[in-house]
Order: sequence, then C-alpha cells, then structure tokens
Amino acid sequence: MKKIPGAKKPELTELGRVSDRISFLYLEHAKLNRRDSAITVIDDRGEVFVPAAMINVLMLGPGVDITHRAMELLGDTGTSVLWVGERGVRQYAHGRALTHSSRLLETQAKLVSNVRSRVAVARKMYQMRFPNEDVSDLTMQALRGKEGSRVRRIYRDWSTRSGVEWSGREYDPEDFNAGTPVNQALTAAHQALYGLSYSVICALGASPGLGFVHTGHDLAFVYDFADLYKAEVTIPIAFTIAAESNEDDDIGRKTRLAVRDAFVDGKIVKRMVKDLKFLLNADEVTEETDLLNLWDDKLGLQKNGVSYREFKDNDQE
Repeated sequence: MKKIPGAKKPELTELGRVSDRISFLYLEHAKLNRRDSAITVIDDRGEVFVPAAMINVLMLGPGVDITHRAMELLGDTGTSVLWVGERGVRQYAHGRALTHSSRLLETQAKLVSNVRSRVAVARKMYQMRFPNEDVSDLTMQALRGKEGSRVRRIYRDWSTRSGVEWSGREYDPEDFNAGTPVNQALTAAHQALYGLSYSVICALGASPGLGFVHTGHDLAFVYDFADLYKAEVTIPIAFTIAAESNEDDDIGRKTRLAVRDAFVDGKIVKRMVKDLKFLLNADEVTEETDLLNLWDDKLGLQKNGVSYREFKDNDQE
C-alpha cells in the first residue's frame, strides 16, 4: 500500500487547547494546500505557512481554493472552518469541530428543553451584562427590555465619544458597501465575533443551534453567546475604526485586524471557554474526548463494538 505523505494524524491529547489558540484567521483570493502539519497559503504577495493546530477558526472568503489534503489536516486538528461571503459578511458552511464527546451537548439539550432551566441559563447571560444588579426574578420580557435599553445607550455613548453620527443599526447582507462606515465596521466586527463564538461552542462539544434567548436558527446559541462580548469588544472597535477611517480605507480589513488584536489582548478565547462552561454547568460534566456507547432505556449505557445476541423481554425473568 502506498504511504500517504505528510505528518501522522495527531492524537486529541497532542493538540493545542482551545483556550490557547489564535482566535481566527480570515483569508480571501488565495490557494491553500498542506505541507506536513501546516497549511500553506499562496497569494500574489507570496507564500506563508500557518500551523493548523494553533487556530480556532479559519474563515474562507471569496476566491479561496483549498485542497482535500488541507481540509483533512484542518479536520484532524479540530480547526473550525467557515466558508463566508465577501469580507466575512455571511456564513455559508462549516467543518467538524474538535471534540468527539456529546456530554456537553446532552447537558445543553436538557437545559434548553426545560422551561425553568432555560430561563435560568438566560438569566445567567443577562446577569453577566448587569453584574451590579439582581435579575434573578425578572421575566424574559423584562430582561429583553432591559437589554434593549442597555444596547441603545451603548450606541449613543460611543457615538458621542467617537464623534461618529449614529442613526441606527442598518446593513444589507447582500451589499457590504451599502452601509455607513460605522455599520460596515459593526458588520465586520460582529461577524468575526460570531466566527470565534461558533468555534469555541463547537470545539467544546455544544450546539450552535440550541439557543436560550435566540431560537429557531442553526446559529441561535452563537448569537446568544456573542452578545455577551459586543458591548466590550466589537461596538467600541467599530466606532473607533469609523472615526479614524477615510473613504479610501478598507474598513472591513481594518476592523478585522483590530478585533483580532482585541481578542488576543483581552484573552477573549480563555474567557469564552470559562463562560461557556459556567453557562452550561460544565463542572458537572465529565470530560471525555472520544467515547462511543449504545443507549438502553433499562440497562443504561452499553459497550459499543460488541456483537449482542438476540434479546427477548422474558430473558429478564
């Protein structure tokens, strides 16, 4: 048998921890291949090598050609791959994440399927935004109203601080350039935050679709989770970039670079891992990287890979 060239597939224990990885990398108009344990990126400026195991999420924009071998490496190292539109505005597809365990996912499903536990998790999210207030008795309607007031106040405050005129959040998903500079910056910043949130959620084994505040969308929990960091990270950056930019600047690129730096400086990935575990009561979940069992309604978990004999109900008697 012909030996496949390149480095061997790494064990899960050999890979970098999610909290220690680079937040995200956005690429467009480039050719991606693999050389051993690195992704090669070739564009009109030359060739660079990117260690796949040290990236949380790789955002692939228009004009990217990627080989099967490169995708194989990204899958083996648990790097989330997002295919996005121009300047990262829309997400079209994604790849498999790091964990092979469903424990956190099962915990999330239980929490979101019970009204009381779902409201409790939602209140945790809002409590993180209002650390000096007690929201434990507020209804979801009251929480939404309180959060709406907070966000409107943040937009007004940053408009005053930056000198950037603000008339509301308006953008066209089909036309990035149609928005005002600050709305363009907000779109680019939020998309980067969504990508990183998605990567952390999936890498730890949770579902991006099982939201507690947002619902009915395959990225509902991503929107829940990302909302925890917008006021601190993406909104200030967007207004700052809009204030400093002129008509000839690539606002999308400038914003992504600023957001990337803020993710690193603020250790956002480490915080996201900690926050996600807190929200989903992950301390109660046993961490297992690769365990496959068979479910039984009476006997509990049974071993996988066993040839079981035919069973009849009266065998228990």
